[in-house]
Amino acid sequence: MSYSFDEANAAFKADKIGELAQDSDGLRFLKLRSLSRIEFMKRLAQGCGLELPSVDGRKDIPYLRFLFDSEITNTHIEETINTIYAEERQSRLSNEDELVSELYRLEVFDWGGLHQNSLERAIVDNYVKKITSYGRLCECIEDELHHSMRSYVLCSWYNHWTSRIIEDIFRDHACVLPAVGLIKKIDFFINDVPFDLKVTYMPEGYIKDNRKAESLRPEITLLKRFCRENNIHFERTLPEARLLEDLWTKVNDHPLQTSRELITNLREKRSEYLRSAIENPIALIRWLYENQGVRRFDASNRLFLVLLDCNNFFESWKLKRAKPLLEDRIHSHLDNMGSNPGHEVSFSWEGIEYNTTSDVIFVTRENG
Repeated sequence: MSYSFDEANAAFKADKIGELAQDSDGLRFLKLRSLSRIEFMKRLAQGCGLELPSVDGRKDIPYLRFLFDSEITNTHIEETINTIYAEERQSRLSNEDELVSELYRLEVFDWGGLHQNSLERAIVDNYVKKITSYGRLCECIEDELHHSMRSYVLCSWYNHWTSRIIEDIFRDHACVLPAVGLIKKIDFFINDVPFDLKVTYMPEGYIKDNRKAESLRPEITLLKRFCRENNIHFERTLPEARLLEDLWTKVNDHPLQTSRELITNLREKRSEYLRSAIENPIALIRWLYENQGVRRFDASNRLFLVLLDCNNFFESWKLKRAKPLLEDRIHSHLDNMGSNPGHEVSFSWEGIEYNTTSDVIFVTRENG
């Protein structure tokens, strides 16, 4: 299919990015769209000896249409993108080592209970609408909210800068074309295939589902039972993810032989599921698509970067700042992707079948 501008723009708005990428005109549209900041489009036009038309009001769509209908080649577009990225990258490189060092100062990754909702809603629901006493409200602000806000800001800061570093590791590779403007669901192109990068950890739900498929009891159930049998106190009101970490740590620290056996068994199963996912990544990819949040659902091409610290599963977040390890694993994977990156994956969502191109890169810190 040969796309006109209106057809390509309509397909883009309908999230048919995978279809666009399979057509030369569609792919050209996406690359132009990744330059969609006004100053970038002007730079592309000037570099090709063209002058953008004068328009009133919003300029991005008329400019994009003009560039799409022009004789600007794919080579011109890529050269402009790479030049812009190189300039931006140079400014970030000047303090990147210092930034990575600063990220290592974060010792605890705890959102303070504010990450699951918007910050404003969490404050309104938990403090504004819940407390009627002015004095009690002031006490809660001092005793609780200040701590939660600090934790929230620290975690947001850590995620922002580690994500920027990880994105640059991908974009620095020779087979990657960055998206330097604002474009939804595309962080970069790998050998002309667009991908949206998702940094995640080995999902607890995936482990739970694998255990269920083997008729094994959930980890949290076994850990709770051990604690009850050995009079180990645990806070039952903790969110499940926090409770699992709390139980695991307490059982792991217990001197009984049965605690060693339980933790060893749970570790071995997790390692088995990791090996299986590495050998058959499509099963994990399909699970990640089928278990995404309703509000964030889409079927765009995704590249999942899965981080897993096998020494302490609950500290996998620390791998986001392990720049040399990340560079080694990511670039090694990209070196071996070939001309057709990713896997063709089908998945089901609310009774509808979707097809997408996706891939997963594992970055692990092994036991010992």
